[in-house]
Amino acid sequence: MHADIDPAEISKNRVADVPIVGDARDVLSELFLAVQAEHAAGRKADLTAWWAVLTEWLENYPLGHAPAPEGQVSPQHVISRIGAISGPESIYVAGVGQHQMWASQFIRYENPYTWINSGGLGTMGFVVPAAMGAKVGRPDVPVWAIDGDGCFQMTNQELATCVINDIPIKIAVINNSSLGMVRQWQTLLYNERYSNSDLHTSVGRRVPDFVKLSDAYGCVGLRCESPDEVDATIQKAMEINDVPVVIDFVVFRDAMVWPMVAAGSSNDKIQVARDVSPKWDRED
Repeated sequence: MHADIDPAEISKNRVADVPIVGDARDVLSELFLAVQAEHAAGRKADLTAWWAVLTEWLENYPLGHAPAPEGQVSPQHVISRIGAISGPESIYVAGVGQHQMWASQFIRYENPYTWINSGGLGTMGFVVPAAMGAKVGRPDVPVWAIDGDGCFQMTNQELATCVINDIPIKIAVINNSSLGMVRQWQTLLYNERYSNSDLHTSVGRRVPDFVKLSDAYGCVGLRCESPDEVDATIQKAMEINDVPVVIDFVVFRDAMVWPMVAAGSSNDKIQVARDVSPKWDRED
């Protein structure tokens, strides 16, 4: 089914079996009533076979990730610990890229309206303004903005707005010194021909230094570079509720998002880690 207010969009990318032209709100409202009527008449889909497929997938492809090399920080571990420590009542917002996918996978959401991101729109720079809005709307709960070092540099100037207007969000910068999703595709699909995906690679350089940047805006800037510091750093951020907190999590840069679908491929051509060369087969 493809519903769109613009008839020119119908079947543009995938041929629709059921094309519907109309406003999304109106279409969904009418579909809801139609489904209710079907159920009231005793006509419900038999989903037994579909649930069997889902159960098989869960057994064959359990959620997990490979550990980072000794002494380095796993981005998946960071994000899962943020979710575990801050809890299901918190609100989590993500930018665009690998961190967005990991945030959708490794935080265990239990309540509606606690996971905010721009989805397939791919709006880099989304997270800081969106987290600000979430915190203004729900000042009583912690709001975590999970961002990448690339995305964060697009709207981090809004930290000034947060400080001036007393909006104490918590920002976790998953800093892998690159545009991670672009770099992952270049690694897997373009024979490691890296072009404009490395942000700051010189040893010992921090461009920018996110802790100093945060301090300059009147926020609290923290940095975590060791696996042993992850929980303590998150706990420290949880204890600060009067100003924004920015944590620079310096993470293992070759961690990858799985599963993935290569550009131009059908959604049934899903790749998992074991489908690629042994060099990058880091995950179970």
